[in-house]
Amino acid sequence: MSPFADKHYIVLISVHGLIRGERLELGRDADTGGQTLYVVELAKALSRHPDVGRVDLLTRQVFDRKIDDSYAVSQEQINGKASIVRLPCGPRRYLRKEVLWPYLDQFTDQAIRHIRQVGRIPHIIHGHYADAGYVGASLASLLEVPFVFTGHSLGREKRRKLLEKGLSEAEIIKRYNIQTRIEAEEFSLGVASLVVASTTQEIETQYRQYENYHPHKKKVIPPGVDVERFCPQSDPSCDQSAWQLVERFLDEPHKPMILAVCRPDERKNIATLIHAYGQSEELQERANLVLVLGNRENIATLDTGSRKVLTQVLLLIDRYDLYGKVAYPKHHSSTDIPALYRLATHSGGIFVNIALTEPFGLTLIEAAATGLPIVATDDGGPQDIVGNCRNGLLVDPLDREQIIAKLLELLRDRQQWKQASEEGLRNVQIHYTWPSHVESYLTHIRELEEQQPDYTYYLKPMQKLSLIDRLLICDIDNTLTGDLGALEELVEKIKHHNRRVGFGVATGRHLESARDVLEEWGVPTPDVFITAVGSEIHYGLTGKPEEGWSRHIDYRWQPRRIREVLDALPGLELQPQSEQRRFKVSYLMEPQSAPSRREIVGILRKNDITANVIHSHDEFLDILPVRASKGHAVRYLALKWGMPLENILVAGDSGNDEGMLKGGARAVVVGNYSQELEKLKGRENIYFANTNFAAGVIDGISYYDFFGDKNYEGSESQN
Repeated sequence: MSPFADKHYIVLISVHGLIRGERLELGRDADTGGQTLYVVELAKALSRHPDVGRVDLLTRQVFDRKIDDSYAVSQEQINGKASIVRLPCGPRRYLRKEVLWPYLDQFTDQAIRHIRQVGRIPHIIHGHYADAGYVGASLASLLEVPFVFTGHSLGREKRRKLLEKGLSEAEIIKRYNIQTRIEAEEFSLGVASLVVASTTQEIETQYRQYENYHPHKKKVIPPGVDVERFCPQSDPSCDQSAWQLVERFLDEPHKPMILAVCRPDERKNIATLIHAYGQSEELQERANLVLVLGNRENIATLDTGSRKVLTQVLLLIDRYDLYGKVAYPKHHSSTDIPALYRLATHSGGIFVNIALTEPFGLTLIEAAATGLPIVATDDGGPQDIVGNCRNGLLVDPLDREQIIAKLLELLRDRQQWKQASEEGLRNVQIHYTWPSHVESYLTHIRELEEQQPDYTYYLKPMQKLSLIDRLLICDIDNTLTGDLGALEELVEKIKHHNRRVGFGVATGRHLESARDVLEEWGVPTPDVFITAVGSEIHYGLTGKPEEGWSRHIDYRWQPRRIREVLDALPGLELQPQSEQRRFKVSYLMEPQSAPSRREIVGILRKNDITANVIHSHDEFLDILPVRASKGHAVRYLALKWGMPLENILVAGDSGNDEGMLKGGARAVVVGNYSQELEKLKGRENIYFANTNFAAGVIDGISYYDFFGDKNYEGSESQN
């Protein structure tokens, strides 16, 4: 057993962008920015805490010749307790976040498989940004563990800002898939037990725009800065490399630097900064402008947004004739960034971030940690950072004159500059370190855990399904029921193997009816219910529905049209309303006067109705969606929970069990079977028991040695 098995297991999820443990390509594109750094640093900081045993950062696996091979590696160990786990999700190539939405359910399924391999249920699942929020909320709901959400940048606020800039609603929806994102954020906020924000303003103005705004869930825990990397002490080799990046652009390289570090994104408002610098002769006289806007090889091959911003940058430099005054290097490494801050500090310069909206602003605390004063957007994170660190000035990001004035204020007054530098160095250590972030984070996590049942002694059904290696699924009527003594013996066997074997039922009954008959016969609540002839899946005591199954089987489902066609046929009578379900139309069938099952299928097809027609016990006719049946439901569960079909044993007695019995799992037909199943004799992995009811199930368990009670070398089909 791992020495960390009794400590916190935390799963962080950040789906989009390019994530690795070292040499982050920050600013490479719109999806690889501050959030990427945040989640990697959080994973590292959490893993250093003695109460944390394991941290998995789940992200998307990418195979693409245009990017480094490291992003295709399935698992990257950050340190002894933290790793980056890359999961397949949609196409193999690199995709921007706006087009990932159709593939996120695949990511959830892959995450379940990973947790099965780990063999532990996470204490906490923490999703970052809307896409990972959707995945994390879905995963936490399935496993019934607390979910933590951090939005980073919120869709409603982004839409508001874009509308202010003049973009139309239609253009915003088309370009940013904004409504899907907002719905994912609403879903995440609804499921979350805790919402971690970086600033008070973020909670009070941005999260407040959501229908799922619940202030009691939200806590301000500012991120930290790596004060070992971002510090005023020089690293000669790194500083020399950074100097060479900018020196070649500048006629007077020793002037103070106005430094901006961000990705080439319209929201970062770089054009306004260049306009302000270009319109002020005094700014040009006093300082150089250094723009570090990600890495690029060829502007023409970049994504549309980055290409537009960088083209505008070059045009504005040319328009104001700023050659020799502005540096805009094509490449930099992760070690160059701290060095650039130090160079700017030693030159007496300023760091500037005038993004249109800034939820936090990691670059601002990086600048503070190196002693570099700041001029920043009077919005979101900068308000808190300047309030706490007292290391700079705030501006309206659209007011060029104010931007010019504030930059000149710090450049002219060296005493004010020196005070801002010293205050930043001192206060960043108080307010913005990762150890303090983790302490606050874990305090809130412990509060959530106190509301959860003991993981050691009790596993909820969906937690159990992610850990077990075998699953027994039985029909109820005339398979489980019929022989009380045999059923009691079977129940004892199930209880004895409860930790590694799950138990489910597959029945034509609806959920409430299934519960009633199981209680009547003394059967404990199953981990999973497949009900209504496979058209519904529910979990455990709560009866939590499997929404993914409902979405899956809704394909081409026409219940009203089915009734119009079949109600006119002789020998068919609708069953009572209690037997009708959203995905099941049920009839009583008079064998002498009704068309055969085959004829009914033909009638439906001629009316352009694709459906699954199930006939059982010579009197019941159930019409289901084409994707629904007991067999399909078993396969869905196997896929969803990452369990090989050969590790599932199914048992039944009638025609509505046929699809389940011949679906690839190990199958048992009890001795009291209906003649509809006679045709299955001789099929591989279908065992016909010699005993009836639950005794037949026990017989089948023994035949396959399904519980592993004896050394079983395999089985062949029974003739």
